[in-house]
Amino acid sequence: MERIDRMDGIGRMDGIGRMDRIPPTRLSRLLTGWTKGGAEALPRLLADALRELAQRGDVPAGTMLPAQRVLAAALGVSRSTVTAAYGQLEAEGWLESRRGSGSRLRGAGAPDAPASEGRLAGFGARDGGIDLSSGALDGLPAVADAVRGLPARDLASALLHDGYLPYGLPALREAIAGYHRAAGLPTTADQILVTAGSQQAVWLITQGLVQPGDSVIVEDPTYRGALEALRARGARLVPVAAGAEPAALGRLVGHLRPRLVYLQPAVHNPTGRSLDARARQAWADVLTEHGLYTVEDNSYAELDLRDDAAPASLATRLPPAATATVGTLSKLFWGGLRLGWVRATPTVVARLAEIKKSVDLACPVVEQLVAVQLLQRLPEARALRRARLRDRLAETERLLRARVPHWRWERPAGGSALWVEVPGADTEATAQLARRDGVFVVPGPAFSAVDGFRHHLRLPFADEDGRLEKALPVLADRAARGG
Repeated sequence: MERIDRMDGIGRMDGIGRMDRIPPTRLSRLLTGWTKGGAEALPRLLADALRELAQRGDVPAGTMLPAQRVLAAALGVSRSTVTAAYGQLEAEGWLESRRGSGSRLRGAGAPDAPASEGRLAGFGARDGGIDLSSGALDGLPAVADAVRGLPARDLASALLHDGYLPYGLPALREAIAGYHRAAGLPTTADQILVTAGSQQAVWLITQGLVQPGDSVIVEDPTYRGALEALRARGARLVPVAAGAEPAALGRLVGHLRPRLVYLQPAVHNPTGRSLDARARQAWADVLTEHGLYTVEDNSYAELDLRDDAAPASLATRLPPAATATVGTLSKLFWGGLRLGWVRATPTVVARLAEIKKSVDLACPVVEQLVAVQLLQRLPEARALRRARLRDRLAETERLLRARVPHWRWERPAGGSALWVEVPGADTEATAQLARRDGVFVVPGPAFSAVDGFRHHLRLPFADEDGRLEKALPVLADRAARGG
């Protein structure tokens, strides 16, 4: 039990999620874009970046910062750089240092809010450089076609009402329900809540179904957006190895009673793995046996590269009252189409809709009208997107074998990125060093509940403008230096 108590990966936390110490790996991921300048400017730039985190409340006042030597190693800078930055902050009153106790951040931050990973803070904020931090895809031609072909009668009908539809456009809810029925999962429209992408869907679930201090079982590694949402809610994260046998879950449940289990059985992010039929049934048996509420995140399921078939759902094998499924149109059609959904019981949908109303009232109606049209074009969209991704994956694998033959990866079943092991390298330091040369990449610990996978990087392979090829010499060199 002692190990489980430490598995939040943040440091010791009380029941409402208050942070005591932030690990250097997490702090390094929050510190983005601060290294633009010569070596002599690094202490000032680091102090400015730490002060900004405190001012925004991204790192709460009272947080214990890492020891200077440890943070220097994580950032790939000299210890004197961190010492000077800490000294500047202490002189300005932003840091309180005590011999033997470390350095505690002061300031006007939100005291009870744990820091996120900064995943969304840098979205669209890269000032030049080569951005490999996101696996988001460009838009398919079907999106433009659907916009141009939007029936005037549909828009005219929508304009007869006020447009505030917190559960989603009825036609879209029914279309999504039909999508699940076609995959063998009986679904009615009142089981669907339309959300602003899968990220909001996961966030709503954490807000509506998880209380601070609840234990939540997650795969390790897993989707970092889910880790952020759960940490912000004050959940206690309990990892089970991604791809592990379901018996591992049974052993965990013998020691604690989790509030829910968060899984990605189809096209896992970041590994790209998918469970076969035997493994799905084995997981379903264990989940059902122990009465565990399951959140099945199928955000990447439409990017299965093995064939062009519709994705299968684990929920077909689970009790309906103990399952919520997350889906999205953003991965298949376009990242800019911010529409996802939760499929759950009508009771859970109603609870989540109340929370959603307090955030954004409703999703844009015109986008939902477009989504109804897009769902009618699924087969051709799948074929086009998956064909493009297969080609890009093959080219990327050839590139990596030629340029970095000692790097290792498992060919993914789907997705838009490779989960690459870089032997001997500390990828946190690699990412920090590469950032100074304008290459932005996400290290393995960002996807881990316990800051594991220090030798892994996630590398998107879907771009067609040669970004990865341009960035690879920098990454290879910095990996060798940051090992």
